[in-house]
Amino acid sequence: MPKSKADVRVGFGMPLVILLGALLIVNIAGYGYYILPVSERVRSPLHAWLKPSGLIGQPAGILALLIFVFLWLYPLRKKYKSLAWTGSLGRWMDIHILAALGLPLLLAIHAAWRFDGVIGLGFLSMMVVVASGIVGRYLYVRIPRSKSGVELTRDEMSTRRRALVQQIAETMQVDVASVERTLRIDSAKSAGSGIGHTMGQLLTNDIKRWRAARDLRRRWKASGGAERAGHRAALAQAVTLAKREMSLAQQARMLDATHKVFRYWHVAHRPFALTALVAVVVHVAVVIYVGATWFR
Repeated sequence: MPKSKADVRVGFGMPLVILLGALLIVNIAGYGYYILPVSERVRSPLHAWLKPSGLIGQPAGILALLIFVFLWLYPLRKKYKSLAWTGSLGRWMDIHILAALGLPLLLAIHAAWRFDGVIGLGFLSMMVVVASGIVGRYLYVRIPRSKSGVELTRDEMSTRRRALVQQIAETMQVDVASVERTLRIDSAKSAGSGIGHTMGQLLTNDIKRWRAARDLRRRWKASGGAERAGHRAALAQAVTLAKREMSLAQQARMLDATHKVFRYWHVAHRPFALTALVAVVVHVAVVIYVGATWFR
C-alpha cells in the first residue's frame, strides 16, 4: 500500500549518526598524514587519497556542499506550514544539528586540515554556526511545544501540568495536594534579566530539577510508595512524570526571558551562517574555474 503524506517522515537520523562515526574514523586514520609538513605530504602513500582533490578528500568536499545545502531546507520547513508532511519541527531540528555536526569533520578531511584563505574563513564561520546551533537547541527545547513542534500556550501548559500531577498522584496512590507540595521548586521569574543571567538561570533550573528528581526518588522509596503502587516500575514512572511537571513549571516561569534570548540568538546565528555560505560558494566557484577537480 503506498504511503500517504502523513506517513512520510524525515528519516535521515541513523544514516547521519553512521556518517559521523565514519568521519571520525577517517580523521583519526589520517592523523599521520595530516601532521606532515605540506612539502612531505606528496611522498606519503595516503596523499592520493587524502589531498583536497584526492579520492577521499574531494568526495568529502562534495558531500559537505550537499549537506550545507540541505541545512538551508530547515528554515524553509519552519516558514512554510505546507511542508508539515515532511516531519515535525523538532525532528527537523535534530537532523539539522546532526548534519551540522558532521560538516566540520567533512571540511577538515576535504581541506586536509589546512585552513588557509577562503576555506579557513568558511571553516571558522561554520564552527561558530555549529557552536551557536548547540546553544539554539538548548534554548529551543526549553520552550514548551507539542509533538508537532508548535509552541504551547500558557493555558495548554497549565492543563498539561495538572494532568501530570494527577497521573503522579494515581501512580503513587497519594493525594494531589501532596504531589504539588513535593514538586514545588523555587525558581524566580527572569523576564527582565540579561542574556547571561537568563542562561545562568536556565542552567541552575536544570541542576535543581536533577537534584529534586533524585530526592523525590529517595523520599518516595523510603515512604513505601513503590510498594503501595505495586512494583518498582511505578516509582520510575512517577519520577519521570515528576521531571516533566517540574520542567514545564520552570519553562513557564522562564518563558518570556527564554524568548528574549532566543531572538538575540537568531541575530547572531544567521550572519555567520550567511558568511559560511558565501565562503563555500566562492571556494566551489574558484575550484571549478581553475579545474582543480578530478571530474573535469
